[in-house]
Amino acid sequence: MAGQIGFTLMTEQSGPRELVRYARLAEESGFDYLVSSDHYFPWLPEMGHSPYAWSLLGAVSQVTERVGLMTYVTCPTMRYHPAVVAQKAATVGLLSEGRFVLGLGAGENLNEHVVGPGWPRVSTRHEMLAEAIDVIRRLLDGETVTHHGDHFTVDAARLWDRPEGRLKVGVAVSGDRSVDRFGSAADHLIAVQPDAGLVQRWREQREQASLPAGRAIGQLPICWGPDADRCAQRAHELFRWFSSGWPVMAELPLPGSFTAASESVTVDEVAQGIPCGPDLDAVVEALEPWWDAGFTDVALVQVGDESQEQFLREAAPELLGRVRERPTFRAVA
Repeated sequence: MAGQIGFTLMTEQSGPRELVRYARLAEESGFDYLVSSDHYFPWLPEMGHSPYAWSLLGAVSQVTERVGLMTYVTCPTMRYHPAVVAQKAATVGLLSEGRFVLGLGAGENLNEHVVGPGWPRVSTRHEMLAEAIDVIRRLLDGETVTHHGDHFTVDAARLWDRPEGRLKVGVAVSGDRSVDRFGSAADHLIAVQPDAGLVQRWREQREQASLPAGRAIGQLPICWGPDADRCAQRAHELFRWFSSGWPVMAELPLPGSFTAASESVTVDEVAQGIPCGPDLDAVVEALEPWWDAGFTDVALVQVGDESQEQFLREAAPELLGRVRERPTFRAVA
């Protein structure tokens, strides 16, 4: 399986028209695939955006020709009913002529509370996700689905427009229990930390179920720019929430909550975790733990809307060349 480098369409920090333009530039720069976040709110008020990911993906499918597309990730349990997610995924699969992977996860309170029923505990969220994946899979496989489950009801649903071949599904996991629960339910692993044990357990689960290992897909934030100090300030302004960790991030309800939770995070602390400045080798080195952990794919996040176009035009082609020259990246193939 060949390794891939992706680029993140960060809906929380850019408007929809800008994101479509960045998608086209990312393909021209040489990225292998694009992932889109799927949020109702930005993480912090300073980020300032949150357009609808599925309209964005439809537009991106028409201005690109080669790159893969993916949600990173969609929660199919509260804000969206799983039957509707299946229809959206099938449509994007058709528009992109088979380039789309449906990335799913258990979600965050930040984005799901807007529909009002309250934020379930994590065990319930995993139950809901498992049930949702089953419904989505059956619909994508062409079944007419009637389902009366613990969390969802589906009444004689059928997808009338589906891509040829089975649309691939990725699932976000964070520990042994989620790997054990979802290891045979999806095609690809999605994670936010370069955890070798997670990948190994996933592959063992897949092997026991006589399933292909699939891709292991991660994500790395960077803040490239000519001035390292300015980049560190920008990363702190827009991405200091990232240091909270997913157990905290999944529970907080509003962008202001993330502001309060990250008020003690310093610029230096952010710069220690995010490569900041013009040094492309620092980005290459930051990717090494992912390849060492067994990940096949990593999508970069360029922090800051104002720097997207400059990064894609000036830095990305050289960066991608350096990454692909590394023995650790080539060993992924």
